[in-house]
Amino acid sequence: MDINSALQALRDPLGVPFFPWVFQLLMVLTFALHILFVNLVVGGLALAVYEHFKGGDFNLRLSKALAQVSTVNLSVAIVLGVAPLLFVQVIYDPFWYASNSLSAWWAMAFLLVIALGFLATYVFYLKRKKSPQGYGLFGVSGLVFVLCAGIIISALSVQALVPQKWLEWYSANGGLATTGTSLYHFEIGRFSHFIVPAFINIGIFMMLYAWYFRPRADADAAYLDWVGRSGAKMAKIAAMIQVVVGFWWLLTVPADLHFMRNPFLWIGASLGLLLLVGLMKAESAPDRYAIPMALLSFVAILGMGTAREALRMAYLGVFDYSIYTYPLNIDWGSTALFLVTFVMGLVVIAYPMTVAFKLGRGTLTES
Repeated sequence: MDINSALQALRDPLGVPFFPWVFQLLMVLTFALHILFVNLVVGGLALAVYEHFKGGDFNLRLSKALAQVSTVNLSVAIVLGVAPLLFVQVIYDPFWYASNSLSAWWAMAFLLVIALGFLATYVFYLKRKKSPQGYGLFGVSGLVFVLCAGIIISALSVQALVPQKWLEWYSANGGLATTGTSLYHFEIGRFSHFIVPAFINIGIFMMLYAWYFRPRADADAAYLDWVGRSGAKMAKIAAMIQVVVGFWWLLTVPADLHFMRNPFLWIGASLGLLLLVGLMKAESAPDRYAIPMALLSFVAILGMGTAREALRMAYLGVFDYSIYTYPLNIDWGSTALFLVTFVMGLVVIAYPMTVAFKLGRGTLTES
Protein backbone atom coordinates (compact mmCIF):
# COMPACT_ATOMS: atom_id res chain seq x y z
CA MET A 1 0.00 0.00 0.00
CA ASP A 2 1.28 3.49 -0.91
CA ILE A 3 0.88 5.27 2.42
CA ASN A 4 1.30 8.74 0.96
CA SER A 5 -1.49 8.14 -1.58
CA ALA A 6 -3.76 6.87 1.20
CA LEU A 7 -3.01 9.93 3.33
CA GLN A 8 -3.72 12.27 0.42
CA ALA A 9 -7.04 10.49 -0.17
CA LEU A 10 -8.01 10.97 3.48
CA ARG A 11 -7.57 14.73 3.28
CA ASP A 12 -10.61 17.00 3.23
CA PRO A 13 -11.40 17.51 -0.49
CA LEU A 14 -12.45 21.09 0.26
CA GLY A 15 -8.95 21.89 1.45
CA VAL A 16 -8.11 24.37 4.21
CA PRO A 17 -9.78 27.79 4.55
CA PHE A 18 -6.53 29.71 5.12
CA PHE A 19 -2.77 29.34 4.85
CA PRO A 20 -1.66 26.16 6.70
CA TRP A 21 1.34 27.85 8.33
CA VAL A 22 -1.03 30.25 10.13
CA PHE A 23 -2.94 27.32 11.64
CA GLN A 24 0.38 25.71 12.56
CA LEU A 25 1.64 28.78 14.40
CA LEU A 26 -1.65 29.20 16.25
CA MET A 27 -1.65 25.49 17.09
CA VAL A 28 1.82 25.68 18.68
CA LEU A 29 0.93 28.83 20.62
CA THR A 30 -2.40 27.57 21.95
CA PHE A 31 -0.89 24.17 22.78
CA ALA A 32 1.81 25.89 24.85
CA LEU A 33 -0.87 27.79 26.77
CA HIS A 34 -2.93 24.62 27.18
CA ILE A 35 -0.06 22.48 28.44
CA LEU A 36 0.99 25.22 30.89
CA PHE A 37 -2.41 25.04 32.59
CA VAL A 38 -2.40 21.24 32.40
CA ASN A 39 0.91 21.38 34.28
CA LEU A 40 -0.63 23.66 36.89
CA VAL A 41 -3.58 21.27 37.30
CA VAL A 42 -1.45 18.14 37.69
CA GLY A 43 1.16 19.77 39.90
CA GLY A 44 -1.42 21.70 41.91
CA LEU A 45 -3.62 18.68 42.59
CA ALA A 46 -0.66 16.44 43.42
CA LEU A 47 0.74 18.96 45.89
CA ALA A 48 -2.71 19.81 47.33
CA VAL A 49 -3.31 16.13 48.06
CA TYR A 50 0.18 15.67 49.53
CA GLU A 51 -0.11 18.70 51.82
CA HIS A 52 -3.66 17.67 52.76
CA PHE A 53 -2.58 14.29 54.09
CA LYS A 54 0.65 15.65 55.60
CA GLY A 55 -1.29 18.10 57.77
CA GLY A 56 0.01 21.07 59.71
CA ASP A 57 -1.05 24.72 59.63
CA PHE A 58 1.01 25.91 56.65
CA ASN A 59 0.46 22.65 54.77
CA LEU A 60 -3.33 22.74 55.07
CA ARG A 61 -3.46 26.42 54.10
CA LEU A 62 -1.42 25.72 50.99
CA SER A 63 -3.52 22.63 50.20
CA LYS A 64 -6.70 24.71 50.37
CA ALA A 65 -5.26 27.40 48.09
CA LEU A 66 -4.00 24.87 45.54
CA ALA A 67 -7.28 22.93 45.59
CA GLN A 68 -9.17 26.13 44.85
CA VAL A 69 -6.88 27.29 42.06
CA SER A 70 -6.86 23.78 40.53
CA THR A 71 -10.59 24.07 39.83
CA VAL A 72 -9.94 27.29 37.89
CA ASN A 73 -6.85 25.94 36.13
CA LEU A 74 -8.69 22.81 35.05
CA SER A 75 -11.48 24.92 33.53
CA VAL A 76 -8.94 27.07 31.67
CA ALA A 77 -6.95 24.01 30.53
CA ILE A 78 -10.07 22.41 29.05
CA VAL A 79 -11.09 25.60 27.23
CA LEU A 80 -7.57 26.21 25.91
CA GLY A 81 -7.31 22.58 24.80
CA VAL A 82 -10.10 23.03 22.28
CA ALA A 83 -8.09 25.40 20.06
CA PRO A 84 -5.01 23.23 19.35
CA LEU A 85 -7.28 20.21 18.92
CA LEU A 86 -9.27 22.04 16.25
CA PHE A 87 -6.10 23.18 14.49
CA VAL A 88 -4.81 19.59 14.47
CA GLN A 89 -8.08 18.46 12.92
CA VAL A 90 -7.71 21.08 10.18
CA ILE A 91 -4.15 20.41 8.99
CA TYR A 92 -3.48 16.88 10.28
CA ASP A 93 -6.96 15.42 9.80
CA PRO A 94 -5.92 12.11 8.13
CA PHE A 95 -3.75 11.23 11.12
CA TRP A 96 -6.00 12.44 13.93
CA TYR A 97 -9.19 10.83 12.64
CA ALA A 98 -7.48 7.54 11.80
CA SER A 99 -5.99 7.32 15.30
CA ASN A 100 -9.34 8.19 16.91
CA SER A 101 -11.18 5.63 14.79
CA LEU A 102 -8.78 2.87 15.76
CA SER A 103 -9.28 3.70 19.46
CA ALA A 104 -12.76 5.19 19.28
CA TRP A 105 -13.85 3.82 22.65
CA TRP A 106 -10.95 5.57 24.34
CA ALA A 107 -11.50 8.80 22.41
CA MET A 108 -15.06 8.91 23.74
CA ALA A 109 -14.00 7.76 27.21
CA PHE A 110 -11.63 10.73 27.37
CA LEU A 111 -14.63 13.07 27.69
CA LEU A 112 -16.07 11.04 30.56
CA VAL A 113 -12.73 10.74 32.34
CA ILE A 114 -12.01 14.47 32.21
CA ALA A 115 -15.57 15.21 33.40
CA LEU A 116 -15.10 12.88 36.37
CA GLY A 117 -11.76 14.52 37.13
CA PHE A 118 -13.43 17.91 37.03
CA LEU A 119 -16.19 16.75 39.41
CA ALA A 120 -13.79 15.09 41.87
CA THR A 121 -11.58 18.18 41.96
CA TYR A 122 -14.54 20.41 42.79
CA VAL A 123 -15.75 18.06 45.52
CA PHE A 124 -12.24 17.98 47.01
CA TYR A 125 -12.16 21.77 47.17
CA LEU A 126 -15.74 22.51 48.23
CA LYS A 127 -16.25 19.77 50.80
CA ARG A 128 -12.85 20.08 52.48
CA LYS A 129 -13.78 23.62 53.54
CA LYS A 130 -16.30 22.05 55.91
CA SER A 131 -14.06 19.15 56.86
CA PRO A 132 -10.38 20.12 56.36
CA GLN A 133 -9.12 16.63 57.19
CA GLY A 134 -11.74 14.82 55.09
CA TYR A 135 -12.44 14.28 51.41
CA GLY A 136 -8.79 13.74 50.54
CA LEU A 137 -9.70 10.72 48.43
CA PHE A 138 -11.63 13.01 46.09
CA GLY A 139 -8.40 14.90 45.49
CA VAL A 140 -6.62 11.62 44.76
CA SER A 141 -9.45 10.62 42.40
CA GLY A 142 -9.31 13.96 40.60
CA LEU A 143 -5.56 13.58 40.05
CA VAL A 144 -5.93 9.98 38.82
CA PHE A 145 -8.68 10.93 36.38
CA VAL A 146 -6.68 13.86 35.01
CA LEU A 147 -3.61 11.64 34.53
CA CYS A 148 -5.75 8.99 32.81
CA ALA A 149 -7.09 11.65 30.44
CA GLY A 150 -3.50 12.64 29.71
CA ILE A 151 -2.51 9.05 28.98
CA ILE A 152 -5.40 8.66 26.54
CA ILE A 153 -4.70 11.86 24.61
CA SER A 154 -0.96 11.11 24.57
CA ALA A 155 -1.56 7.63 23.16
CA LEU A 156 -3.92 8.96 20.48
CA SER A 157 -1.33 11.57 19.49
CA VAL A 158 1.48 9.01 19.20
CA GLN A 159 -0.69 6.58 17.23
CA ALA A 160 -1.29 9.34 14.70
CA LEU A 161 2.45 9.51 13.96
CA VAL A 162 2.85 5.92 12.74
CA PRO A 163 0.48 5.35 9.78
CA GLN A 164 2.64 2.39 8.69
CA LYS A 165 1.18 0.48 11.66
CA TRP A 166 -2.49 1.34 11.14
CA LEU A 167 -3.27 -1.56 8.82
CA GLU A 168 -1.49 -3.99 11.14
CA TRP A 169 -3.55 -2.79 14.10
CA TYR A 170 -6.79 -2.78 12.12
CA SER A 171 -6.31 -6.32 10.83
CA ALA A 172 -4.78 -7.86 13.95
CA ASN A 173 -5.33 -11.59 14.59
CA GLY A 174 -6.71 -12.15 11.12
CA GLY A 175 -9.87 -10.11 11.72
CA LEU A 176 -10.97 -6.48 11.61
CA ALA A 177 -10.54 -4.44 14.80
CA THR A 178 -13.75 -2.44 14.59
CA THR A 179 -14.57 -2.19 18.31
CA GLY A 180 -12.16 0.67 19.05
CA THR A 181 -11.44 -0.73 22.51
CA SER A 182 -7.64 -0.87 22.23
CA LEU A 183 -4.93 1.70 22.79
CA TYR A 184 -2.11 0.57 20.53
CA HIS A 185 0.82 2.86 21.22
CA PHE A 186 1.98 4.72 24.31
CA GLU A 187 5.43 6.13 25.11
CA ILE A 188 6.14 6.57 28.80
CA GLY A 189 9.17 8.76 28.11
CA ARG A 190 7.15 11.18 25.98
CA PHE A 191 4.36 11.27 28.57
CA SER A 192 6.81 11.86 31.42
CA HIS A 193 8.33 14.74 29.48
CA PHE A 194 4.95 16.49 29.73
CA ILE A 195 4.22 15.53 33.36
CA VAL A 196 7.49 16.30 35.17
CA PRO A 197 7.26 20.02 34.23
CA ALA A 198 4.03 20.11 36.24
CA PHE A 199 6.18 20.33 39.36
CA ILE A 200 8.40 22.99 37.80
CA ASN A 201 5.43 25.20 36.99
CA ILE A 202 3.50 24.66 40.21
CA GLY A 203 6.73 25.51 42.05
CA ILE A 204 6.98 28.75 40.09
CA PHE A 205 3.29 29.33 40.82
CA MET A 206 4.08 29.10 44.53
CA MET A 207 6.79 31.73 44.06
CA LEU A 208 4.22 33.94 42.33
CA TYR A 209 1.75 33.22 45.13
CA ALA A 210 4.21 34.53 47.73
CA TRP A 211 5.05 37.58 45.58
CA TYR A 212 1.39 38.33 44.86
CA PHE A 213 0.12 38.33 48.45
CA ARG A 214 3.17 40.02 50.00
CA PRO A 215 1.76 43.61 49.76
CA ARG A 216 -1.45 42.75 51.64
CA ALA A 217 -1.81 44.22 55.10
CA ASP A 218 -3.02 40.88 56.46
CA ALA A 219 -0.22 38.85 54.86
CA ASP A 220 1.48 36.19 56.99
CA ALA A 221 5.14 36.79 56.15
CA ALA A 222 6.33 33.49 57.64
CA TYR A 223 3.80 31.51 55.65
CA LEU A 224 4.62 33.34 52.40
CA ASP A 225 8.35 32.83 52.97
CA TRP A 226 7.74 29.11 53.43
CA VAL A 227 5.57 28.88 50.30
CA GLY A 228 8.04 30.82 48.14
CA ARG A 229 11.13 28.88 49.25
CA SER A 230 9.34 25.52 49.00
CA GLY A 231 8.13 26.35 45.50
CA ALA A 232 11.56 27.46 44.29
CA LYS A 233 13.20 24.32 45.70
CA MET A 234 10.62 22.00 44.14
CA ALA A 235 10.86 23.74 40.77
CA LYS A 236 14.65 23.43 40.80
CA ILE A 237 14.60 19.70 41.63
CA ALA A 238 11.89 19.01 39.04
CA ALA A 239 13.90 20.90 36.40
CA MET A 240 16.91 18.68 37.13
CA ILE A 241 14.75 15.58 36.75
CA GLN A 242 13.31 16.98 33.52
CA VAL A 243 16.78 17.18 31.99
CA VAL A 244 17.26 13.45 32.62
CA VAL A 245 13.76 12.59 31.37
CA GLY A 246 14.30 14.70 28.25
CA PHE A 247 17.46 12.86 27.24
CA TRP A 248 15.83 9.51 28.05
CA TRP A 249 12.92 10.32 25.76
CA LEU A 250 15.25 11.54 22.97
CA LEU A 251 16.99 8.17 22.97
CA THR A 252 13.65 6.54 22.04
CA VAL A 253 13.09 8.78 19.00
CA PRO A 254 13.85 6.82 15.78
CA ALA A 255 17.40 7.57 14.64
CA ASP A 256 16.38 7.80 10.97
CA LEU A 257 14.44 11.00 11.74
CA HIS A 258 17.75 12.75 12.57
CA PHE A 259 15.94 14.77 15.21
CA MET A 260 19.13 15.22 17.22
CA ARG A 261 20.31 17.57 14.46
CA ASN A 262 17.13 19.62 14.45
CA PRO A 263 17.83 23.24 15.51
CA PHE A 264 14.38 23.61 17.12
CA LEU A 265 15.23 20.78 19.51
CA TRP A 266 18.36 22.49 20.75
CA ILE A 267 16.65 25.88 21.00
CA GLY A 268 13.98 24.32 23.22
CA ALA A 269 16.58 22.40 25.24
CA SER A 270 18.69 25.53 25.71
CA LEU A 271 15.68 27.42 27.05
CA GLY A 272 15.03 24.58 29.47
CA LEU A 273 18.63 24.65 30.73
CA LEU A 274 18.43 28.44 31.07
CA LEU A 275 15.33 28.00 33.21
CA LEU A 276 17.19 25.50 35.40
CA VAL A 277 20.01 27.99 35.95
CA GLY A 278 17.50 30.69 36.87
CA LEU A 279 15.72 28.42 39.33
CA MET A 280 19.00 27.63 41.05
CA LYS A 281 19.37 31.34 41.77
CA ALA A 282 15.69 31.86 42.59
CA GLU A 283 15.82 29.74 45.74
CA SER A 284 17.61 32.54 47.59
CA ALA A 285 15.04 35.21 46.61
CA PRO A 286 11.79 33.61 45.36
CA ASP A 287 9.78 36.86 45.26
CA ARG A 288 12.33 38.69 43.13
CA TYR A 289 12.66 35.86 40.62
CA ALA A 290 8.96 34.90 40.48
CA ILE A 291 7.93 36.92 37.40
CA PRO A 292 11.16 36.34 35.40
CA MET A 293 10.94 32.60 36.03
CA ALA A 294 7.25 32.51 35.07
CA LEU A 295 7.96 34.28 31.78
CA LEU A 296 11.02 32.13 31.08
CA SER A 297 9.05 28.98 31.84
CA PHE A 298 6.38 29.89 29.30
CA VAL A 299 9.04 30.72 26.69
CA ALA A 300 10.66 27.33 27.39
CA ILE A 301 7.29 25.59 26.98
CA LEU A 302 6.77 27.45 23.71
CA GLY A 303 10.23 26.38 22.57
CA MET A 304 9.53 22.75 23.46
CA GLY A 305 6.14 23.00 21.73
CA THR A 306 7.88 24.21 18.59
CA ALA A 307 10.36 21.32 18.82
CA ARG A 308 7.41 18.93 19.26
CA GLU A 309 5.86 20.24 16.04
CA ALA A 310 9.21 19.89 14.24
CA LEU A 311 9.34 16.26 15.41
CA ARG A 312 5.81 15.62 14.12
CA MET A 313 6.81 17.03 10.73
CA ALA A 314 9.86 14.73 10.75
CA TYR A 315 7.69 11.68 11.50
CA LEU A 316 5.27 12.52 8.69
CA GLY A 317 7.99 13.63 6.30
CA VAL A 318 9.00 9.97 6.01
CA PHE A 319 5.81 9.52 3.97
CA ASP A 320 6.40 12.70 1.92
CA TYR A 321 3.48 14.33 3.69
CA SER A 322 3.53 18.09 4.21
CA ILE A 323 0.83 20.41 5.48
CA TYR A 324 2.14 23.05 3.07
CA THR A 325 0.84 21.09 0.09
CA TYR A 326 -2.69 20.97 1.47
CA PRO A 327 -5.24 22.25 -1.10
CA LEU A 328 -5.97 25.91 -0.32
CA ASN A 329 -9.46 27.38 -0.53
CA ILE A 330 -9.23 30.75 1.23
CA ASP A 331 -12.31 31.94 3.10
CA TRP A 332 -11.60 35.54 4.06
CA GLY A 333 -14.94 36.00 5.82
CA SER A 334 -14.56 33.25 8.42
CA THR A 335 -10.90 34.11 8.96
CA ALA A 336 -11.66 37.79 9.56
CA LEU A 337 -14.51 36.87 11.92
CA PHE A 338 -12.20 34.61 13.91
CA LEU A 339 -9.49 37.26 14.25
CA VAL A 340 -11.92 40.04 15.19
CA THR A 341 -13.70 37.97 17.85
CA PHE A 342 -10.34 36.83 19.22
CA VAL A 343 -9.09 40.41 19.65
CA MET A 344 -12.43 41.54 21.08
CA GLY A 345 -12.34 38.70 23.58
CA LEU A 346 -8.90 39.82 24.80
CA VAL A 347 -10.12 43.40 25.20
CA VAL A 348 -13.28 42.34 27.05
CA ILE A 349 -11.47 40.19 29.63
CA ALA A 350 -8.54 42.60 30.17
CA TYR A 351 -10.43 45.02 32.44
CA PRO A 352 -12.02 42.50 34.88
CA MET A 353 -8.70 40.65 35.10
CA THR A 354 -6.92 43.89 36.01
CA VAL A 355 -9.51 44.72 38.67
CA ALA A 356 -9.38 41.17 40.10
CA PHE A 357 -5.59 41.33 40.23
CA LYS A 358 -5.61 44.59 42.20
CA LEU A 359 -8.38 43.46 44.53
CA GLY A 360 -6.56 40.25 45.39
CA ARG A 361 -3.43 42.15 46.35
CA GLY A 362 -5.40 44.71 48.31
CA THR A 363 -3.94 47.54 46.18
CA LEU A 364 -7.19 48.83 44.63
CA THR A 365 -8.12 52.23 46.06
CA GLU A 366 -11.24 54.33 45.66
CA SER A 367 -10.99 57.23 43.24
